[in-house]
Amino acid sequence: QSAVSVPRDFEGCSTLRKYLGQLHFLQSRIPMGAEQDAAVPVTWTEIFSGKAVTHEDIKYEQACVLYNLGALHSMLGAMDKRVSEEVSCTHFQCAAGAFTYLRDHFPHSYSVDMSHQILSLNINLMLGQAQECLLEKSMLDNRKSFLVARISAQVVDYYKEACRALENSETASLLGKIQKDWKKLVQMKIYYFAAVAHLHMGKQAEEQQKFGERVIYFQSALDKLNEAIKLAKGQPETVQEALRFTMDVIGGKYNSAKKDNDFIYHEAVPALDTLQSVKGAPLVKALPVNPTDPAVTGPDIFAKLVPMAAHEASSLYSEEKAKLLRDVMAKIEAKNEVLDQFMDSMQLDPETVDNLDMYNHIPAVLMEKCAALSVRPDTVRNLVQSMQVLSGVFTDVEASLKEIRDLLEEDEAQEQKVQELLGRVLPAPGSPPGLAEVSKECSKYLELHEKASFTNTELHRAMNLHLGNLRLLGGPLEQVRAALPTPTLTEEDKQVLQNLKRILAKVQEMRDQRVSLEQQLREMIQKDDITTSLVTTDRSEMKVGWGHPVCLRGAALAPSPTDPALSRQKLFEEQLRKYDQLRVYLEQNLAAQENVLKALTDANVKYAAVRKGLAEVEHKWNTTVQTLVASYEAYEDLMKKSQEGKDFYTDLEGKVAKLLERARAVCQASQAQRQQLLER
Repeated sequence: QSAVSVPRDFEGCSTLRKYLGQLHFLQSRIPMGAEQDAAVPVTWTEIFSGKAVTHEDIKYEQACVLYNLGALHSMLGAMDKRVSEEVSCTHFQCAAGAFTYLRDHFPHSYSVDMSHQILSLNINLMLGQAQECLLEKSMLDNRKSFLVARISAQVVDYYKEACRALENSETASLLGKIQKDWKKLVQMKIYYFAAVAHLHMGKQAEEQQKFGERVIYFQSALDKLNEAIKLAKGQPETVQEALRFTMDVIGGKYNSAKKDNDFIYHEAVPALDTLQSVKGAPLVKALPVNPTDPAVTGPDIFAKLVPMAAHEASSLYSEEKAKLLRDVMAKIEAKNEVLDQFMDSMQLDPETVDNLDMYNHIPAVLMEKCAALSVRPDTVRNLVQSMQVLSGVFTDVEASLKEIRDLLEEDEAQEQKVQELLGRVLPAPGSPPGLAEVSKECSKYLELHEKASFTNTELHRAMNLHLGNLRLLGGPLEQVRAALPTPTLTEEDKQVLQNLKRILAKVQEMRDQRVSLEQQLREMIQKDDITTSLVTTDRSEMKVGWGHPVCLRGAALAPSPTDPALSRQKLFEEQLRKYDQLRVYLEQNLAAQENVLKALTDANVKYAAVRKGLAEVEHKWNTTVQTLVASYEAYEDLMKKSQEGKDFYTDLEGKVAKLLERARAVCQASQAQRQQLLER
């Protein structure tokens, strides 16, 4: 009922569109077409005859609603006060779209109102008025004269088509009396807008200083305007006023042009038929109607009614999507495998191919050691002092042992000398007690000293090895950084490196884009549910039949154009086209791989020498860092061993000092004994 008595405003148009969409949804689920099981009688009254027409076909209901939609848009376009030409223009184009959809998609036998001639008449009337709106706007915007002339000429073309439809005998008999009135009005408009077109062609001739052409165009405009005035008898005062104003403009232009040419320019006035005719510029079109557009129809109130055929067709469509995804993934995986193998063979890590930045900073492990030494500024001095103390004790012990050894050797020499003088060996009981023990103990201490001497030498060597590094770590950070090796690259080397980095970035960009496109494709396929589209197609197109083809005389019959399988396949193909753009992008990505890898190969060849040099510097850099860290870690060990050495030699020094005293005493006793023997 709301669709029958709609308000004459935009809401009325919206109501009609929603009702049309819901009728379409209903038709796709329930057999309500002509001669179908659920068909019900539908009755509407014809516009021109006033007769009630009934059909048992839901499409008749749709056709009548569509006709009313076009009529309402045309009324709203005509009612608009042209405050905004765009609004009126849109209404007329929507009306033309509704009548066009009705003419192209519904039978013309439903009603005489829906005959091909009547609908064509309506379409051209709507397009003509829409073009009029643009003509008004172009004139208000002071567009170029030639453009205004072409727009006006197109208005004439639309109305000529409408006039031909009015002159059709079928249309004349249907419209009756109003046919003559409509024809007269349309012809008046044809002459009027032809006059406007020639007026602006005359203006263009004036701009081009073609004064003879200007005269003939203005004269033609005046002639056509006079014809329009003749046909305008009985029209409203607003029309008469517009015609008088136009006459003032054109008449003034013509008189001025003729006078100027007669007395000033004296150019020949050509015949109108020798000039090029004005070709119309169509700037409007019938706006298409989509009965199932969710933005217009609102929610599908029959959404839960899904026929089994739609479920089956949706399942088949899912298989088509899966097949598409398998094909694309096979290509992607093949290319990815080639790319992975190639990159593995190149052994190029984008993150480490350019490690120049690491040479600008002291590594964290080294900074840690520098920080530790900075809070202990006496580290090197303590180590040197400890080693000096050790060296002093070592020297004292060595001197004492030498003195003991010298005493024993001197005693032995004196003993030998006495024996030679006396010619016999002194009796054993006469030897001083403890001499042998001193000699034995001295030998033991000498052996310990020799072993410790080797350790002491190694300790001093290690100290000398690490002392410079410890001084470096304890000094300014600038000196530490300067001590680390850095690569030296020529400008050519830098360009080679930058080129390689750029191509590696291209490889990564290609990978990332490929992953992104694949993800988009998967998400798009996952969200792609055409059940609603399947439901809203004609029921015959939803039927899924897998029967065997009928055979005649051994030959299989070809499917007919209305075969449901063909219709379904066509729908699938249309739906799958939404993936074409993504597939094109993926194909371009995959095709680019060969060129990218070729460029990477060339860049890697040039990079080989630079790579070798960088690897050598990096090895030296790592070795230097490890050496400095090792020196820091050796400090504690050196201090510990130095202290152990001091403790050892301090203890040994005490023992050797006592042994020295004993050695002196024993040697003195031995000397005294020899002296007594010689005195005898």
